[in-house]
Amino acid sequence: MAENVTATRMELLNLRKKGSLARRGHKLLSQKRDELSRRLVEISRNIGKLRKEVEQEILRTSRKFMMARATVEPEDMKAALSVPTKRFSLAVNFASVMNVKVPEMAKELEGDIICYGMGNTSGELDMALRALERTFDRLIELAAKEKQARLLATELQSTRRRVNVLEHVVIPETDETIRLINNKLSEVERDNISRLMKIADIIRA
Repeated sequence: MAENVTATRMELLNLRKKGSLARRGHKLLSQKRDELSRRLVEISRNIGKLRKEVEQEILRTSRKFMMARATVEPEDMKAALSVPTKRFSLAVNFASVMNVKVPEMAKELEGDIICYGMGNTSGELDMALRALERTFDRLIELAAKEKQARLLATELQSTRRRVNVLEHVVIPETDETIRLINNKLSEVERDNISRLMKIADIIRA
């Protein structure tokens, strides 16, 4: 970098401005990196706990369906679930976390999940479907948090790279160039002073 820079006071002033800007950027990006790390750790802890809860709910729901299948004839089970009356849709909005757009998911439901008459079914099937409905809420929450974690992790990685470039490349190179220009300007100034003194000696002689 220093080899391609002209040693002038204007260039020195520009480099000092660039160095000051790089240091401010480094400070801000370091703060962003630290906050992203904190948020990511917090979300990851919640995800671990939530994933265990969801896995347990899915397991309980599966067992309820197994009990329902044991108490309802296969053809009755197929007939009961063949015409669903509940409609499910997913609304996705975005919020900003440290300038990262992260999704916020919310379900929209219409109708009742119990879509059959009571004559040929059992209470176990009712409980299984209700359990499945509750599990959906937790699955949506888990999916949103995992997506948030992935987006924040990607942004954190990018921010770390930028901090490292500023810290280990841009700022050191700028400081080194400033030092070299200062040395060259000082050398030129000494040469000028020496030349002026010689001229003064000649004039006095």
